[in-house]
Amino acid sequence: MSLSIGNIIVKTPVALGPMAGVTDRAFRGICREMGCGLTYTEMVSAKALFFKNANTKQLLDADPDEHPIAVQLFGSEPEVLASETKKLAESGVFDIIDLNMGCPVPKIVNNHEGSALMKEPKLVREILTAMVQAAGNIPVTVKVRKGFAGDEVGRVKVGADAVEIAKIAEDCGVAAIAVHGRLREQYYSGKADWDCIARVREAVTIPVIANGDIFSAQDALACQAHTGCQAVMLARGVQGNPWLFREVVAALNGEPVPPRPDIDEICDMMLLHMERLAEYKDAYIAPMEMRKHVAWYTTGLPHATSLRRRVNATETKEDLAALIEAFRQEVKEDLLKK
Repeated sequence: MSLSIGNIIVKTPVALGPMAGVTDRAFRGICREMGCGLTYTEMVSAKALFFKNANTKQLLDADPDEHPIAVQLFGSEPEVLASETKKLAESGVFDIIDLNMGCPVPKIVNNHEGSALMKEPKLVREILTAMVQAAGNIPVTVKVRKGFAGDEVGRVKVGADAVEIAKIAEDCGVAAIAVHGRLREQYYSGKADWDCIARVREAVTIPVIANGDIFSAQDALACQAHTGCQAVMLARGVQGNPWLFREVVAALNGEPVPPRPDIDEICDMMLLHMERLAEYKDAYIAPMEMRKHVAWYTTGLPHATSLRRRVNATETKEDLAALIEAFRQEVKEDLLKK
């Protein structure tokens, strides 16, 4: 089972959705090792790239062997997006250039970027036409939401819905579309509308990647069956849970779903994640960035609250490693008592 996006072959139709502060090089590598077929960078401001903002450079850090990988841009100016698309396409680092039309964060939306573009289909056509022309033979894709705002029963009432945007995208030469089945005004609350994704799938011939409420292998199977999508995208469900990729891949291949990770796997993964962050970023930054990851990795486990409190006061990776090892032993001792 594979997925074709333009001239790019994705061996397993399971993608890692772009998440700010999460999908850096360290985490993407872990997810790929767990079976992820397509990774995305964190979203990158096209304007920041255009003006050579120094803080943006690290967002583009990718392993030379990380393929296929998509870089996700956000912005609202066709000329700027086209300029940066051309540079990224010519860099040889990225296989796909993606446009973010789904981010619901106010500072992005208030700048007429992210999901705010759902309100401006004419501008979307201008942007995507410019990006596709600038990309040459590198596929351009887009990630959208169901719409911007809806009525009391969830029907889109402000701007274009995902179906209209998908038709525009296909007409502009976009190679695939990812659809998050929520309105912008929902952020991440409520239930994702898989019916919306199914309507997009019926409306276009380009591949559709379904996103929203996929937290288990069973969810992935149900989403694919409901929507007819060619691929699924995992996002919040893999925070602290990269094993979800191997489970979803197994389910889609009709194979037995691997068991959930035990305490040794979880602790080993936290240690690996920290080492990768230290390698790719900085040994000082790694313990601080791991704070949120440790909270996610240990959700629902005994002694997790105590661990998180201690981790939040830790500043060296050696001290963090010691805390993780102590946590491992505490949990194992609890299991022996049962």
